[in-house]
Amino acid sequence: MSKEVYQGLSQLGGSSQLPENPDEAVLEKVKNPRPESAYFVRFTCPEFTSLCPVTGQPDFAHLVIDYVPGELLVESKSLKLYLHSFRNHAGFHEDCTVGIAERLVDELKPVWLRIGGYWYPRGGIPIDVFFQTGEPPEGVWIPDQGVPPYRGRG
Repeated sequence: MSKEVYQGLSQLGGSSQLPENPDEAVLEKVKNPRPESAYFVRFTCPEFTSLCPVTGQPDFAHLVIDYVPGELLVESKSLKLYLHSFRNHAGFHEDCTVGIAERLVDELKPVWLRIGGYWYPRGGIPIDVFFQTGEPPEGVWIPDQGVPPYRGRG
């Protein structure tokens, strides 16, 4: 594979500043080197952080992002910086989870995408938020996200 696919990326291979908020974050994309193959990609972010829009206290989640690429792939460092930009973002669990999914769908145009937002309890109630673009494509192995329901300490 030619290194030309990586030309134009500004965040990969060097130090990059954390964006102040998700709107300022740049999601970089590369051409899919195997567009004729239907395959599955998973990103796991077990330490996602955002802020409660009412109290300003931190909220924590385990995010699992699954997609079947079309013509584009998301460059993983830019995705990491985008997800980290939520650290100072005030948003409800549903807004953060679905907003991430919608931005990825808008920018990547994947064949299929789903996200599971497994939020840790605040006020004694864990909240899980799920988004999916439609039925998974036939012939692609789509594993379970593997995150058990919240059980507390025991």
